[in-house]
Amino acid sequence: MKNIEQFPQKSSAHETLETLSNDFQNIHLNSLFAEDSQRFEHLSAHLEQLCFDFSKHRIDQNVLQQLIDFAHEQNLPEWIGRLFSTEKINYTENRAVMHWALRLPKNDTVHPELAEQIHAQLERMYSLVEKIHAGQYRGSTGEVIRDVVNIGVGGSDLGPLMVTHALSDFKVQTEQALNVHFVSTMDGSQLSDLLHKFRPETTLFIISSKSFGTIDTLSNAQTARCWLEKALGQSSSILKCHFIGVSTKPEKMSEWGICPENQLLLWDWVGGRYSLWSCIGLPIALSIGVEGFKQLLHGAYLVDQHFQDTDFKSNIPVLMGMLGVWNSNFLKMQTHAVLPYDGRLKYFASYLQQLEMESNGKSISRQDQKISQSTCPIVWGEVGPNAQHAFYQLLHQGTHSVSCDFIAAVNRYNANQFTYAENADELVAQHHLALSNCLAQSRLLAFGNQALNVDEVQDLPLYKQYEGNQPSTTMLIQELNPLSLGMLIALYEHKVFVQSVIWNINPFDQWGVEKGKEIANQLLPILNGSQSDVSKLDASTKALIKILLGK
Repeated sequence: MKNIEQFPQKSSAHETLETLSNDFQNIHLNSLFAEDSQRFEHLSAHLEQLCFDFSKHRIDQNVLQQLIDFAHEQNLPEWIGRLFSTEKINYTENRAVMHWALRLPKNDTVHPELAEQIHAQLERMYSLVEKIHAGQYRGSTGEVIRDVVNIGVGGSDLGPLMVTHALSDFKVQTEQALNVHFVSTMDGSQLSDLLHKFRPETTLFIISSKSFGTIDTLSNAQTARCWLEKALGQSSSILKCHFIGVSTKPEKMSEWGICPENQLLLWDWVGGRYSLWSCIGLPIALSIGVEGFKQLLHGAYLVDQHFQDTDFKSNIPVLMGMLGVWNSNFLKMQTHAVLPYDGRLKYFASYLQQLEMESNGKSISRQDQKISQSTCPIVWGEVGPNAQHAFYQLLHQGTHSVSCDFIAAVNRYNANQFTYAENADELVAQHHLALSNCLAQSRLLAFGNQALNVDEVQDLPLYKQYEGNQPSTTMLIQELNPLSLGMLIALYEHKVFVQSVIWNINPFDQWGVEKGKEIANQLLPILNGSQSDVSKLDASTKALIKILLGK
């Protein structure tokens, strides 16, 4: 057994926070707001058109200062500098971590060679997008592509899926409608549902796989290939006209049959869950166009600069990260809910589950020692109006302490957009209904009975009362568009990094994912009948295999 490492290097700020946390277990948000009439002004931050309100967290300015001191004691400024470099800080895989470079301007003067390399691939992707939009990219029979299917899993699926859905208002109108679809499940159910609706002649597949060896993705790709060949015959034009590959492995793409002009390249220093900014984002660019994709990148770049240059008291990713540390490690909250009040952010919580829990779901330090403190909380969530009818009962009156992020757009349903013109007033009223619920729920979670506006709360039965004191952040953006979504995603990316520094873990590997796949590959021959030896398996797995094989 490795030595157990205590919380990274006990420090004066850490010891002060431990003492303060004992006091704050018994302090209610009602009292904290009563003590400071300018609490919102003191505990909020702004970036471009984004407002970050963290006044409903169980902190005061002293706690905030101690959290910032703690971040400095854990060398966060140095680590931010190391992130934005070519140093191989992903030490278990001997790789640099440079997803931030994917957002660099074309004329960047700090990393000119890197920017040139990245934009060479982006320009190839942009050219392909414009060709498809113009109807100049055609299937093997000469027909215009109408349906594009992205085949990927994990970061090669969740990022593009989330962004494409979130930016549906910004879908580019092409002469002939172009629809983008996503397939990730290895059981084939998603692909099966789609294929019987499509015409092979007008369908294009994107195979997105960093390693081009992920069995989930390649099994779906092979099924798609067989579907095309059964309908259109076996010929080199099928592969040339109906498949695009995105990977770090051009030789594997070529071996599979994807022609070089349809290969878009990644780099080892791009983690899968950080890759939507690269050519993995091809489905996004196909949906919102080249200019929309550039705005998405620019939004993330603005946050990159903010993260590097802004004092920690106003640095939103640092604040997000340190508030999470306070809630998890000092107030002992082990779960965090993400609650967007916008149906377009349907997949945002799912995206963050991978980003946060695959990154920081670790228990081994950078010194290869077992860690004693908690690291990443369980991240979950749902679109707010739906969640209100699902799990808000637990949030308001359950036995768990849960921190929450509320996310909403100030403006929606612009009457000038032809999609909404006829019903703009009614839709704006619905938007205001969603916003009122967003504010009401965070208010009730924070203030409990005090938010009820009932004269005699004490006369209410207990089942009608609310304790409150559940901490939350509210993030308001002026409009959900490519720029603001790019900012929002990058804020969470850097929050994850901040917390990894405090917890002294490597957020850029995922060895816990790899081993399960390896064991699956050992069991597959048994289920396929090519191997029969089950002697080394446990009793449960043996019995389950027996049932699966009908024995």
